[in-house]
Amino acid sequence: MQDFLQQLVVSNIFAFILIFVRFGVAMMIMPGIGDSFVSPQVRLLFAVAISFVLTPVLSSHLPTLPPGSFALLSMIVSEAFIGVFIGTVMRILVSALDTAGTLVSIQSSLSNSTMFNPTTEAQVPILSAVYSSLGVTLIFVTGMDHQMLAAVVDSYKLFPATAGFPDTGSVSETIVKTLVLAFKVGVQLAVPFLVVGTLVQVGFGLLGRLMPQVQVFLIALPLQILLSSILLVFVLSAVMAAWLKEFEAAMVYFLSGGG
Repeated sequence: MQDFLQQLVVSNIFAFILIFVRFGVAMMIMPGIGDSFVSPQVRLLFAVAISFVLTPVLSSHLPTLPPGSFALLSMIVSEAFIGVFIGTVMRILVSALDTAGTLVSIQSSLSNSTMFNPTTEAQVPILSAVYSSLGVTLIFVTGMDHQMLAAVVDSYKLFPATAGFPDTGSVSETIVKTLVLAFKVGVQLAVPFLVVGTLVQVGFGLLGRLMPQVQVFLIALPLQILLSSILLVFVLSAVMAAWLKEFEAAMVYFLSGGG
């Protein structure tokens, strides 16, 4: 009886460690929970709590305690690698907002107006910071953070803990596809500003040819900022809704075996 209880406790601790490694690493990278404005202590406690709750749920998907220390170490490294992969995919999908914000800032003549972006810990154009902050806010408001955690749980079907180290070729291919998709979505979100900005520049280019004495730059710059600001008011909600839909669809696709 004592040996049975000891084996039961050791198995549960081993399962908890494997779950904690995958969840903890993923949560340190994923958007929102893994951003710099969330203290590491909070993220650590949250990962411990989630792992504790999920240990009895996911125990059936976990292998038994290996006999050797090398096998145990390789299993922990494999789980950490999977956590890095999941968090990186989510982070890349959010970077579409940075791409869109940067393009909008360039077309709005606001690229030199920068501010500190807490999600990336860097100075970025102001509209890029606005897009990123709104994206993180929408993740929590719409409950998308729950789906991100559910995606980590579902990853045990795609990357079983019993399968060993995942195929690095497939992982690299998925990362590349995610980057391509993020850039594509970022450009699509900025299309209204690209169209309006191009038309304004073409129009003032023709005006400069027809009336060389007019100081086109002094007229075009404030007009471009004004038109972009008005356009931003009309399309911002639709742009963020479109990104949220693409984010959810891409997360399900890449983290469910579709990639």
